[in-house]
Amino acid sequence: MSRRMFVKAMATVTASSAFASMVGCGSKRASDASGSGSGSGDFTITFAQGADPRGLDPAYIDDGESAKVMVQIYENLLKYKAKNCEVEPGLAKSYDVSDDGLTYTFKLRKGIKFQDGAPFNAAAVKKSIGRQLEPDRTDDMPYAAFTFGSKADGTGIESIETPDDYTVVMKLRAVSSAFLANLAMCMASPIVSPKAIEKGNTNEHPVGTGPYSFVSWTKNSDIKLKRFDGYWDKEHAGKAKNIVFRFIAESSTRVTALANGEADIIDGVDEADVDQVTKNGDVVDKFDGMNINYMAFNTQSDTFKTAEARKAFAKAIDVEEVVKSLYKKYATYANSIMPLWMAPYDKDIKQTAYDADAAKKELAALGITKVKCITYSNPRPYNGKGGTALAEAFQGYLRKVGVEMSIDQYDWTSYKTTVQAGNYDVCFYGWNGDNGDPDNFMNLLAADDYSMNVARWDNADYKKLIAKGLKTPNGSARDDVYHECEKMVADQQVWIPVSHSINILCHKKGVKGYVFHPTAVTFLKNCTKSA
Repeated sequence: MSRRMFVKAMATVTASSAFASMVGCGSKRASDASGSGSGSGDFTITFAQGADPRGLDPAYIDDGESAKVMVQIYENLLKYKAKNCEVEPGLAKSYDVSDDGLTYTFKLRKGIKFQDGAPFNAAAVKKSIGRQLEPDRTDDMPYAAFTFGSKADGTGIESIETPDDYTVVMKLRAVSSAFLANLAMCMASPIVSPKAIEKGNTNEHPVGTGPYSFVSWTKNSDIKLKRFDGYWDKEHAGKAKNIVFRFIAESSTRVTALANGEADIIDGVDEADVDQVTKNGDVVDKFDGMNINYMAFNTQSDTFKTAEARKAFAKAIDVEEVVKSLYKKYATYANSIMPLWMAPYDKDIKQTAYDADAAKKELAALGITKVKCITYSNPRPYNGKGGTALAEAFQGYLRKVGVEMSIDQYDWTSYKTTVQAGNYDVCFYGWNGDNGDPDNFMNLLAADDYSMNVARWDNADYKKLIAKGLKTPNGSARDDVYHECEKMVADQQVWIPVSHSINILCHKKGVKGYVFHPTAVTFLKNCTKSA
């Protein structure tokens, strides 16, 4: 496939192992505690993940652990199809785009209520999205500018109008080829109850229109959800009566919990533990990831404010060997920021080659002998080993060239706060694509929000390219813009791209019907289990 096809491909990808994601669709459904029979039942699905969510209001979070819970509670105006990132109607039954590409008119479904009884209507949509627009947005809304644009950049939503109770009109400042895909994302775009917003504390008491409603959250233990009996789409209401998300930090402990029947589904499994899952008689499902695992330089630190220093560091690391030894068959080396199926690697995009001798000379000449690194301890969808193991692999290479890299590790929730503080020379991070659009990957390096742009890179020419990419219709001309973005990032050595992971989800043999989406969330409303 030529690279000129990747924008089209990103919306319709159906790679065989990747998106055989609707597991057990049409299989036997549960009706009682054991999960046998048909129809909705009294059983519980327990999903174990590595860490607590950071929060449960989509306006205030930007992490996958939160997203896994939120997609059970909230819905959007638009949604993705089960196997790819094509958009289709959600809470909006239809939409229309003006000829100039600046006005989007959404017709809403009628008769829908939020889980707290508030009516779903145009005013609710305006309140949920409008709070994330200038001047109302706050600094703790990490996806707001990323998703809905800003006046300073001349992007995103200029106004939201509600001509009647079931019509929403959004006017954009500039054409955006990614706008519809953004509205289907599980960050920022899900519609939150206006009553809940008024009450406050939606991060710990979420209310949406989805198939499951919030019950309780015991920190460092679990979140409990229950089937929302007032759910508007009766044909696709939740099958399980309850869903429980358990938080178990260690991969091996999650595997044990699965074996003991204390969990029905687990994710974030370390590759070293995969064989044990099958030995226990449980099932391992693998999916091609839509992600990037990387190390970012803090371009505002005194140590790495120049591309020269960043490239000298990069020469010290044999990234391909790190990927082979650390991830084996569960990840592929990343020559590109975007996954292979989104953007086939171009021969003229060159990452810095491993050259230990040159690295040693150049780092010494620059006086770089110590580097401060921060990383995360939990497994992530883009890095099943967790950030500590990856940081230690880099640390070993740096010692060979006379540089000592200190490593401070944090649990994921604490890490997000630590990254925002900016007290590091390098950090390890990653990204799972939200919507399959190339802007969703490349825009990270143009973001003014440093919880997104952890390299803290600010390049006017790059930002112009990103703006051009959004205004360009899908096709070869748009492909070329993101190709230029990739070349610039590699030349400036803002990141060291590491790998694209294969996502692993493990479950009991009797578990059927879950949908593991390319965006790395798992939809559980159709999930059933049998003995």
